[in-house]
Amino acid sequence: MTPGAAGFGWRLQVHESLPSTQDHLLALAASGEPEGAAALALRQTAGRGQYGRVWQSLSGNLHLSLLLRPREAPRQLPQYSLLAAVALADAMSGFLPGGAPLSVKWPNDLLLNGAKCAGILLNSGLDETGMPWIVLGIGVNLSYAPQLPDRPVTCLADVCEVPPRPETFAWRLLDCLGHWRARRAAEGFAPVRAAWMERGPAPGTVLTVRRPQGSITGRFGGLAEDGALLIATEERVHTIVAGELAG
Repeated sequence: MTPGAAGFGWRLQVHESLPSTQDHLLALAASGEPEGAAALALRQTAGRGQYGRVWQSLSGNLHLSLLLRPREAPRQLPQYSLLAAVALADAMSGFLPGGAPLSVKWPNDLLLNGAKCAGILLNSGLDETGMPWIVLGIGVNLSYAPQLPDRPVTCLADVCEVPPRPETFAWRLLDCLGHWRARRAAEGFAPVRAAWMERGPAPGTVLTVRRPQGSITGRFGGLAEDGALLIATEERVHTIVAGELAG
């Protein structure tokens, strides 16, 4: 533990290699591990992203998962994906040159110069007493940008002369997560929502959301008070709680 992260009580373990930090933390959550546990793998052999996609886990990039046990209604848990995106943007900004265009993509990606540089994976459930837990998995392209077939990608090394080491970035990110967790506890979700929208699409941007029940294309209408995506079509404003933005 470092002094900067001690306020929340993070317990970070650094592993040379793990199959998946997410699976490692899911096992800890099931065993009753208190919140604040975090695992950083310098290399993953079976990393995964959203919807079970393979996440290429190259040495020099960030592969981090962490455990939270918020005492909140389960319907509020998806908000932590947006909170993590805001904290991740804050952490990344500290390493980027001034003016580097960093933005968030609902619900779980960060874009640098319009290309994907980081992703967030949220798993949640209830323990045997009915209290919720959350495992957040966060991957950041620090030194390398593994290619994806459907979107442009980049890494911090493309804009930074010397990208941060994974351990350095992990502690900075945990500090930022602790800050936003404390602020949400004190002020509710509104500051998180406002911070996300500052880095999100411009109002009126045309977006396409892919969902199992069909895609919706419309204009970005902001976030609802609970963090749901608002898409305005000619017929009405749609409230999207789950899906994936195209592009």
